[in-house]
Amino acid sequence: MEILLQLFNALPGSVSQGLIWGIMAIGVYITYRILDVADLTVDGSFATGGAVAVVLILNGCNLWLAMILAFVAGLIAGAITGLLHTLMGIPPILAGILTQLSLYSINLKIMGKANQSVNVNQTDLLVSLRWVKEFAFHNPLITVGVVLLILIAILYWFFGTEMGCGIRATGANLNMSRAQGINTSFNKVLGIMISNGLVAFSGAFLAQYQGFADVKMGQGAIVIGLAAVIIGEALFGKIFKNFALRLLSVAFGSIIYYIVVQAVITAGLDANLLKLLSAAIVAIFLAIPYWKRLYSEKHMQRVKGGKTNA
Repeated sequence: MEILLQLFNALPGSVSQGLIWGIMAIGVYITYRILDVADLTVDGSFATGGAVAVVLILNGCNLWLAMILAFVAGLIAGAITGLLHTLMGIPPILAGILTQLSLYSINLKIMGKANQSVNVNQTDLLVSLRWVKEFAFHNPLITVGVVLLILIAILYWFFGTEMGCGIRATGANLNMSRAQGINTSFNKVLGIMISNGLVAFSGAFLAQYQGFADVKMGQGAIVIGLAAVIIGEALFGKIFKNFALRLLSVAFGSIIYYIVVQAVITAGLDANLLKLLSAAIVAIFLAIPYWKRLYSEKHMQRVKGGKTNA
């Protein structure tokens, strides 16, 4: 009973983190599902967003402008990865690793040190951990929730335009898209840019939420993003068919991931094993579709065998 009470008290914080990371997970969804590209830039661009936002806020920049500039920083990071892949012929996974490695040094230069606290009044931030249980605009559940819905609406509109459909076509069938005269290289770069822009935007939110930015704050972000995507698809894939609802399912997947993590921690798991837990969750949910397919194939074989014997 005590464990359930602790989990209930920690629930607002878990949902808040899930919403923030849900924006990042939508960015991962764009490359992983729409473009069919494995992009590891996110581990670096997530921290870049946080670093840019914190430094700008400390220098008196408007909060929303700081968020927009963090998004732009993510766009630039994504553009570097995209150009490394399309212009230099480097495989996307290696291009992402190269950009991620470079961003570590860049993030250090942006902040001037390994981590930077947001030394301002917490009420001057868009979101803050202190406001998790308060019904106020600064409450992450309200602010991030509204921003998330607006982003999903914008993405739904964009991917319904000619340019957005070109990105989706590029990911669905590269050769056919080229045959139709679509500039697939441009679409790849643009898709990776949008993805990392969202990731950096999420990092800017998290830096405010936790009160600091760190060069390692994006470490393992790709695993969390994949976990959110896979969980969302596994649980809501058959229910949510609309593109906007699929994006929303990714955010739900992120929330569920953090609730599961919080439940395990509350139950007494060593916090040092969190990365192992994250990897295990992703592995299990990635395996579920494969297990379902194997089960369906064996079931069909048994049905065919029964008809033959009959």
